[in-house]
Amino acid sequence: MRAAERERFILDEAIKFFAEQGFSGQTRELAKRMGMTHSAIYRHFPSKEALIERVYEEIYLSRWSPAWAGLIRDRSIPLQTRLSQFYLEYVGQVFEYNWVRIFVFSGLKSFDITKRYLQIVREQIIEPACCELRHDLKLPSRDAMPLSEREIEMFWGLHGRIFYMAIRRFVYETPTPEQLDDIVRDAVRVFLDGSKPLMREIAAAR
Repeated sequence: MRAAERERFILDEAIKFFAEQGFSGQTRELAKRMGMTHSAIYRHFPSKEALIERVYEEIYLSRWSPAWAGLIRDRSIPLQTRLSQFYLEYVGQVFEYNWVRIFVFSGLKSFDITKRYLQIVREQIIEPACCELRHDLKLPSRDAMPLSEREIEMFWGLHGRIFYMAIRRFVYETPTPEQLDDIVRDAVRVFLDGSKPLMREIAAAR
């Protein structure tokens, strides 16, 4: 096996291993599962932390579409359509065994994979979506009135509502619908119907 192929093999096996065992899993056990020496892993990844970083890049950064941030801000499309399209595409990328379980294990073990990824979600999706809803409701811009925690938490609620289906499927291993398109659209519609009067109330209170 060539060096590049061996590195790819180690990375693919590490993703499956950490998804099953969590980050408490030892690289010696990973090497044993792959049928290679422990030192062979470290010829390609100088430390366990370096291997975990590559897992983060492969599983999370490579599946994040740069187009999503632009989609959320595209005012030529109704906000409900934008949010629905984003979450339909997002579900297609992240509703996967390895993605969800590594994400959860990272949070439990205080690795910063979860924190860094959620910061991307907040900066590129949550906060811009708050601004777009304000624009739709003709409320003050972010420059005129900073976003409040209540507004941001409303949108985290929508995000969590959709992602929780992945937790149920891949962590709790309980039944979830096979087809999620209508459920995603319903979640966005219900969220917007409820959030609009609340947004006006929050703005009036400030």
